[in-house]
Amino acid sequence: MTADTFKHEMTEALKAYDKFVVCIDKVPEDAEASLRSLMEKAIKAYENRGPNLRHGIALDRQLTIILSQTEGDRPLCGIYFNLHSPYQKKTTSKTVKSAT
Repeated sequence: MTADTFKHEMTEALKAYDKFVVCIDKVPEDAEASLRSLMEKAIKAYENRGPNLRHGIALDRQLTIILSQTEGDRPLCGIYFNLHSPYQKKTTSKTVKSAT
């Protein structure tokens, strides 16, 4: 199994990325390279998973790829775009004192 096994899924994900995703960190060309790299990592995780595990997962800040075991020879492939904003303020955990 290689990244080209999932070429159709990657092509469709890149079309969606180009049309719908606004990403300051990755231009579409970088997204394609990242997608291929993550797919290879997901395949490696899938092929080397433990005996009771059914998934191989690889992710970065923008993309998540999940390969899931099926009854057939080819695993299901899920490619997800992670919602992230570089402008989101980091919050610190503060406990609220209750007024008693």
